[in-house]
Amino acid sequence: MSMIRDLRAAVRPSLRHPLRKTDTASPYANYDATRDPTAATAVVDCAVYRDGRRVDDRDCLTPRGAMRQVRDAGGFAWIGLHEPTEAEFAGIAAEFGLHPLAVEDAVHAHQRPKLERYDDTLFTVFKTIHYVEHAELTATSEVVETGEVMCFTGPDFVITVRHGGQGSLRNLRHRLQGEPELLAKGPSAVLHAIADHVVDGYIAVADAVELDIDQIEIDVFSPPAKGSTRGTDTGRIYQLKREVLEFKRAVSPLLRPMQLLSERPMRLVDPDIQKYFRDVADHLARVQEQVVGFDELLNSILQANLAQATVAQNEDMRKITSWAAIVAVPTAVCGVYGMNFKHMPELEWRYGYPMVLAGIAAICFTIHRTLKRNGWL
Repeated sequence: MSMIRDLRAAVRPSLRHPLRKTDTASPYANYDATRDPTAATAVVDCAVYRDGRRVDDRDCLTPRGAMRQVRDAGGFAWIGLHEPTEAEFAGIAAEFGLHPLAVEDAVHAHQRPKLERYDDTLFTVFKTIHYVEHAELTATSEVVETGEVMCFTGPDFVITVRHGGQGSLRNLRHRLQGEPELLAKGPSAVLHAIADHVVDGYIAVADAVELDIDQIEIDVFSPPAKGSTRGTDTGRIYQLKREVLEFKRAVSPLLRPMQLLSERPMRLVDPDIQKYFRDVADHLARVQEQVVGFDELLNSILQANLAQATVAQNEDMRKITSWAAIVAVPTAVCGVYGMNFKHMPELEWRYGYPMVLAGIAAICFTIHRTLKRNGWL
């Protein structure tokens, strides 16, 4: 993997990073060290944690000040950002020595869930999922809304970059601050808490989506209302299937990174914390099985709905054909008598006209009764 990254760096020397020079050794050689990188409005929170407790110091309110505190007195810094631009993130990336490839992914977002290691930094991408409440599922309903959380985990820092309106980590930070014995384990404790928070969100969304699928299943297999036609649920089923596919794209790629964090010893992950990643991986595996099952079930429901629509169309065609057969009798008789020949049967008979009408009615009644008995009408 390192060779591939070196090749990518050689082919794309600029990495779309405005602060990187191709003729210098450092990707942040143009970064102005005299400028405070916390001028970026994307920073939503910055703190230093020592012995599991937040350090109450004004110098810790900026990334530069936080790292100075960490290097002088120990602990680790946790910096949270929301949708930073390249310019806003460049200073922080230079201050913490983040790899340009990871920085590019964090800024531009729309990444696949993954776990990558750059020297002494772990770069993890999570897809957050939020269930969109709706009174009734329609063919245009948005069921799930996605966001992203990128996490840089180093020996003495955690940097979280969030994209999208959902997936705020504020409550998670407050909860962790109430568990100092957990925070004392270092940055890997924060990484585990974020992973656990994201997967718990998956579980909640999976339960809500399951209710939507149950409702669709009831609507498809229940007897149709009088006057309604089958096939009207196809758009709703297809829309829900698309939303489940988006859910699946967030869940499935994350399973392998969680298994690596729980099984492979890593210098940046505390051994005590690594045990907890197993629980996260187990929960994620269960959600993945649910999502795969949702996809397969929706395929079956869609096929059943299309089959019902086909059967309904065949029934309609049989009814149309039956009535056409009945109407063909008077059409044929009237066509014969409408040719206006002089020598026609019963033309001069007084009761000829009523007898012809009676014959037509009798034949039509017989055809109707026969078709009715055979289930065509």
